[in-house]
Amino acid sequence: MHPNFSVRNRFLSLFFTLCMLYTVSGCAKKSEPLTKTGFFFDTVITLTIYDSSGESLLDDCFSLADQYEKLFSATIDTSDIARINQAKGSPVTVSDETIELIQKGLTYCKLSEGGFDLTIGNVSSLWNFSENEGTLPDAGQLADAVSTVDYENIVIEDNEVRLKNPKTAIDLGGIAKGYIADRMKEYLNQNGIMEGTINLGGNVLCIGPKKDGSPYRIGIQKPFDGQGAAAAVVEVTDETVVSSGVYERYITVDDKLYHHIINPATGYPYENTLLGVTIICKDSVDGDGLSTTCFSLGLEKGMELIESLPDTEGIFITEDYNFHCSSGIGDTIPFEER
Repeated sequence: MHPNFSVRNRFLSLFFTLCMLYTVSGCAKKSEPLTKTGFFFDTVITLTIYDSSGESLLDDCFSLADQYEKLFSATIDTSDIARINQAKGSPVTVSDETIELIQKGLTYCKLSEGGFDLTIGNVSSLWNFSENEGTLPDAGQLADAVSTVDYENIVIEDNEVRLKNPKTAIDLGGIAKGYIADRMKEYLNQNGIMEGTINLGGNVLCIGPKKDGSPYRIGIQKPFDGQGAAAAVVEVTDETVVSSGVYERYITVDDKLYHHIINPATGYPYENTLLGVTIICKDSVDGDGLSTTCFSLGLEKGMELIESLPDTEGIFITEDYNFHCSSGIGDTIPFEER
């Protein structure tokens, strides 16, 4: 049931699923798409636009990806986040973008009541799913790391950030890709690009409707499918589709699966009958924050949250492979498999 293949291959399978759906489902177009692919944030990213003169704009978007990775990555020593983590509680002056992203992340820390927590850095570094071949963290080290997790340790004053607990470490991995996708879309819109897709490792942001007015069709991956097959397809216009699932990054130890969506209170992966959560909304940063937040809340509370938010829909996949959709979707979603 759980194929033994690398983390990078899992990202690639979802990447190709989404790309194939976008390509196959679209109507014939007079202009050929321009596509650029790269590897940032430990995942494959691809941008597609329909403008033959837009190649330099794609290059600029990848420059943005590089710029933001150097600001937000906890593993680049000179980044804003690494400097905050290394400062042992002293205030650190950071960029406007870093302040904006941390503040957005704190919104979801509070909304999830700590189920999503930006200060999970010490815990996530012990798991290190990108390189882990099947080793659990030391229980004592994990307990020590959990004791440093508390988003209320983050203090922001103007452009300075400090950590009240000098051992606390910020990790923006749960929300950074959405923010970056939004900034790319903003840049492309400012330069006249009104049709295309931005795919940051399964975080898909659609630019406008297609030229013929039809929506984009985006696939939701069937959990643990080695070929990246789509379990369902959603149709969106100028919206984002963001998924968080146990099948994205995981290890198996003694026949037990340990996935990358970590409970900040325990240091271990959430166990709540969910395989994945997909959010459909306007801004990708909100899709990122909500997908993890709703996963942490579980099916019932997560769905209650989605139903309380305007212009936001959610799809929850439970471990029995059933789909649970918010009221705005209902049974209209064209499921490939139930």
